[in-house]
Amino acid sequence: MTLIKSISGIRGTIGGESGDNLTPIDAVKFAAAYGIWLKGYSKKDDLKVVIGRDARISGEMIQNLVVSTLVGLGVDVIDLDLSTTPTVEIAVPLEKADGGIILTASHNPKQWNALKLLNEKGEFLDAAQGAKILEIAESEDFVFADVDDLGEVTKNDAYIDIHIDEVLDLSLVDADTIRKAKFKVVVDGVNSTGGIAIPKLLETLGVEVVKLYCDPNGHFPHNPEPLKEHLGDICELVVKEKADFGIVVDPDVDRLAFISNDGEMFGEEYTLVACADYVLGKTKGNTVSNLSSSRALRDITEKHGGTYEAAAVGEVNVVTKMKANKAIIGGEGNGGIIYPESHYGRDALVGTALFLMLMAEKGGTVKELRDSYPSYFMSKKKIQLTPELDVDGILKAMADKYSEEEISTIDGVKVDFAENWVHLRKSNTEPIIRIYTEAKSQNEADGLADRIIGEIKSIAGI
Repeated sequence: MTLIKSISGIRGTIGGESGDNLTPIDAVKFAAAYGIWLKGYSKKDDLKVVIGRDARISGEMIQNLVVSTLVGLGVDVIDLDLSTTPTVEIAVPLEKADGGIILTASHNPKQWNALKLLNEKGEFLDAAQGAKILEIAESEDFVFADVDDLGEVTKNDAYIDIHIDEVLDLSLVDADTIRKAKFKVVVDGVNSTGGIAIPKLLETLGVEVVKLYCDPNGHFPHNPEPLKEHLGDICELVVKEKADFGIVVDPDVDRLAFISNDGEMFGEEYTLVACADYVLGKTKGNTVSNLSSSRALRDITEKHGGTYEAAAVGEVNVVTKMKANKAIIGGEGNGGIIYPESHYGRDALVGTALFLMLMAEKGGTVKELRDSYPSYFMSKKKIQLTPELDVDGILKAMADKYSEEEISTIDGVKVDFAENWVHLRKSNTEPIIRIYTEAKSQNEADGLADRIIGEIKSIAGI
C-alpha cells in the first residue's frame, strides 16, 4: 500500500496504517494543512472552498473527512458532491471561492484516492505553494476555529449542468451545427462521473448516446486509464452499434480518448491534435504541450501558421507556458485538452464539444480524419539503475553526446532528431530513467528506445 506526498497533492491507497496509506488521519491532516495555508495565502478571514469528487468507492468517506476538517477551521464549503475535475475548476471562480479540492486519484485503480488542490482561479498550485502545504502538514501546526466561528456547508449539485452551459457558450461551439450532424456515439464512463457528464453533454447537443459503464458506482469495470489494452469492450461496441465514434474518459473526466468508427483507437496523443486543428482553423494562434507529447501537434500548428512550444511535463507547467506564449489551445498527450477561453485546466467536456464541431464541419468518418494527420508512433520504456549511480551525470553525458542536435534540458533531456525524438526523465523517487521516443513507425520508435538504453548502460558501466 502507498502514500505519495507531492507538491500537487496527496495520493494513496485506502486502508492500512497512517503515514503509509491514505487513511482518515492522513486525509484530515492534509486537508487541515491546505486550509491553514489558504488562510495565509489569501490574507482573508472569511474563506470559501469548493469540494467535488469522482465516484470511486472511498469518495464519500474522504469527502466527509475533508469537508468537516475545513468547517472545523472556520472555512465555508461549497459541496458539489459527485463532480468532475474540470467542473470543480470552473466552479471556483464562478463561486468567487478562495480555492478548491478535487477528491480523485484520476486514472489510478479503485483502491486509490487523492486530494488535488486548487487556487482561487481554479488552477493547480505551483511548486512553491505545494511545498509550503507539505511543510505545514509535516509540522501539524493547526489551529482550529471556536464553536461560534465554524464554517458552513452549502450543497450545490447543479454544477455539471452549469459546466455544460459554459461549454455551449464557447464561441467556437455551435449546438445547431452538431445537432444537424445526427451523430451516434458510444460512451465509456468507467462507472464514474464521466458517465453522468459526457452523456448529458451529448444529449444536450442532439447526439444519440449508447452508454457503456456509465453507472457512477465506483466499481471500475476495467483499468481506468484510457489506454488501448483496457478498452476492448468499447472498441467492439462502436462497431456493433455502427456508431460514428466512441468516447472514453478517466474517472475524473480530465482525460479524453476517442475510438474511431472502425473500432480502432484514434490515439490519446491525437485528441489534442484534432481539437487544435479545429481551433487553429478558426483562430490564428500558438499551441503548447509537454515535452513527451507527439510532434504531430507541432506539425498541425505550423500548418495553420502558428508557433508551437514545449513545456516541462505536468499540467501546471503547460499552463504556465501557455500563459507566457498566449497559446489559444494546449494540453498534454494523454488526452488532456486545455482551452483558455473556457479555463486553464484539462477538460474532457470542452474537448468533446470541439471534436464534435470538427467532425460536423469536416464530414467524413473519424478514421478518415485520423488518417489525414501526420502519423507518429511512440515507445515508452525505462531503465532501472543502481542507487549509487549519478543519474544527473548520466543525463548530462547523454546531452553532451548529442550536443549537435536540438536539445532541451528544462525537464530531463530531450533530443530532437530530424525524423524522431527521445525524451529522458529521471524518477524523483527511485533510480530510474524513463525513455520516451517517437518516430514514423513503431519499429523505429522501439529501436531508438533500445539504442538509447544501450548507450545509457554503456555510460553507466552496467
